[in-house]
Amino acid sequence: MVADSQEMVKKMFTQKSARVETNKGEEYYNNLYSKMRARLDSLKAQPKLKEMDMMEIIESEGVNRRDFMKWVSATTATLMLPPMFAPLVAEATELMNRVPVIWIELQDCAGNSEALLRSSAPTVDDLLFDVLSLEFHETIMAASGHQADAQLEDAMHHFKGKYLLFVEGAIPTAMNGQYGTIGASGETFKEHLERLAKDSAAVVAVGTCATFGGIPAAAPNPTGAVGVMDIVKGKPLINIPACPANPANMVGVVLHFILSGQVPELDSLLRPKFAFGYRIHDNCERRAHFDAGEFVEEWGDEGAKNNWCLYKVGCKGPMTFNNCSIIRYNEGTNWPIGVGRGCIGCSEPDFWDKYAYERPMADANIKAPTGGVEKTVDEFGLGLLTATTVGIAAHAVVSAVAGKKSEHGEDNE
Repeated sequence: MVADSQEMVKKMFTQKSARVETNKGEEYYNNLYSKMRARLDSLKAQPKLKEMDMMEIIESEGVNRRDFMKWVSATTATLMLPPMFAPLVAEATELMNRVPVIWIELQDCAGNSEALLRSSAPTVDDLLFDVLSLEFHETIMAASGHQADAQLEDAMHHFKGKYLLFVEGAIPTAMNGQYGTIGASGETFKEHLERLAKDSAAVVAVGTCATFGGIPAAAPNPTGAVGVMDIVKGKPLINIPACPANPANMVGVVLHFILSGQVPELDSLLRPKFAFGYRIHDNCERRAHFDAGEFVEEWGDEGAKNNWCLYKVGCKGPMTFNNCSIIRYNEGTNWPIGVGRGCIGCSEPDFWDKYAYERPMADANIKAPTGGVEKTVDEFGLGLLTATTVGIAAHAVVSAVAGKKSEHGEDNE
């Protein structure tokens, strides 16, 4: 997941954020440890739902014990838990076959399922889904038609009140939901979701389509697409947005549920704070160039060749909350900004209409709901930026000085 787990642990526990509280005191963590210990002991007493040994699967894919423990340390930090919880996290991975999961796909491209299936060299996160008791998933299951329907009904009945319902894709509501139907009965996506959510222990919306409607909900939204939280009420609900969602965050949510029996701490958009309590801009590897007033002005220029800040060509990192700069994609290899493409805010609501274009927010006449850079970086004065971090405010001064120098440079020479 991350090459150097020690660096990640350090980063996660020293990062300052208005949204995340990591230092809750010794007594709090001792009590939490006791509760998680009791939870794992209760799961151990339950029969396995799937006869698969987690360590055998991991070792068969070339992941040795040392690499696994590195992953455990990094995952413990990702879940915003102190290092003392690492043994519990390791134990929780071996108990993943005690928690049943039903996964349904609605109005989407299956990109989140593909994110799990397309890894060239599976990470521990990918392999844990082999251990998970996945009772139903249309994309990867052998059954189809009436046989698949029967398997779903059996899983819902057998694990009533115990299964986690993972939902991928938006829900069309126009024309009484007739834009999306499923199964031989012609049940609408909305009816399907409501019926499955009713008997679940918790609902996990995976990907931006499921969380906020995503691209199907983009203007003019002919199908009336909405997110899961607009449909499901009265159930614990966790949103894991991004296009696609990172498998590491999916695993983190499952592990947290195994450890505690509860949903993790969530932000106002029902996203787990351990994954979405960090702003892209604050953890960006190009942040120093932003503070220094060094920007890519157009694709292929000298700034682009030297990895300067991408804000002027449309990066929405200042108003996007996600941990992709820490966790990254493709076996932890890279992420969009790392390959020279600005963030498009895919973990935020209405990202396709508000953020997915190659120009700064100032040119769009849209106020970023999370705060961030609202004016062009070439305007003078400390009123330049509305974000709260000291580094961004300092850049206003740098930009002003640089602008004045460029205006009067020829006269001074």
